[in-house]
Amino acid sequence: MKFNTKTIHGGQKDVDPAYGSVMPPIYQTSTFSQTTPGGHKGFEYSRSGNPTRAALEKSLASIENGKHGVAFASGLAAIDAVLKLFKPGDEIISTNDLYGGSYRLFTQIFEDFGLKFHFVGMQDADKIAEHINENTKLIWVETPTNPMMNVIDIEAVSQVAKKNDLLLAVDNTFATPYLQQPLDLGADIVMHSATKYIGGHSDLVMGSLVVKDDELADRLYFIQNASGAICGPQDSFLALRGIKTLHIRVQRHCENGKAVAHFLKNHPKVDHVYWPGFEDHPNHDIAKKQMKDYGGMVSFTTTEDSKEGAVKVVEKLKVFTLAESLGGVESLAGHPASMTHASIPKEQREKIGIKDSLIRLSVGIEDEEDLLADLEQALD
Repeated sequence: MKFNTKTIHGGQKDVDPAYGSVMPPIYQTSTFSQTTPGGHKGFEYSRSGNPTRAALEKSLASIENGKHGVAFASGLAAIDAVLKLFKPGDEIISTNDLYGGSYRLFTQIFEDFGLKFHFVGMQDADKIAEHINENTKLIWVETPTNPMMNVIDIEAVSQVAKKNDLLLAVDNTFATPYLQQPLDLGADIVMHSATKYIGGHSDLVMGSLVVKDDELADRLYFIQNASGAICGPQDSFLALRGIKTLHIRVQRHCENGKAVAHFLKNHPKVDHVYWPGFEDHPNHDIAKKQMKDYGGMVSFTTTEDSKEGAVKVVEKLKVFTLAESLGGVESLAGHPASMTHASIPKEQREKIGIKDSLIRLSVGIEDEEDLLADLEQALD
């Protein structure tokens, strides 16, 4: 089954044997009747499993070419579950340019529980080995990264991981399964903030993990049930609905993202544009190899090169909405230094290029001309 068909039918055969509903029903229930203690029809309590969530998890596994999907209440809850695979003294090598919430979870929660994190620039996969020791257990990758749009060679990193008997997890939120499938490139775990492109309509908060290995899946299902950070049936239904149009939405995100990136690059008041589709973008060749297209995320700085200048631009936008998040049908603009990445210390942010003048755009699926006109008036 090809990807576009998987988004609609993958894992969804006979989802409602009772009445033949085309869409999986919303099982808005906390518990299920039993004929005898332990005797039930596959579900007993909705924290442990719910038919609507199960349908979503099967769909997620299908579109990522995995075997098991695990859905959570948020992307951070999904990352939290991965980190609970480890014990005090274990070490994790992470991309140094990553979502601020991930950095906060790593450094302000799990470091206190004895995990040690190394934040490494991974554009050259060979440099990762310098940070591996007998305590290293996981390599955590974002690609493209948030918000600098750095591209990391998943296949090359997977070779490093396998050589050293490490797990490799990839945050695939920016790329989506439509553009990039990390499990096929050697990753062990794929994570999504399903709040973003998976849901696609800015009306839910959710996270997911997808794996191929049965034993790893069992451990993650155990953590999901024991910790309880599950998503509800209503949100599961909305995410399933979003997946069915993922392919056509991301196509338009890519088309508009390309138009916006080129417009900004040629604008006299724009200093630098970060978008993997440019031939001079670092690791563009890797992006071309492992991604189907370059996505709808674009970051840039203006020639004014100041926080005040960046704030002035985002406040003047009219079609783009100044808001957190990304990946919805509507275009959003954000100021990473004071919004999504404010939890990262300023000195650390600036080391990886997140200047106070940086603006991040999530380019939606509106008419291209309206988006460009909006950017033009804001920059002017």
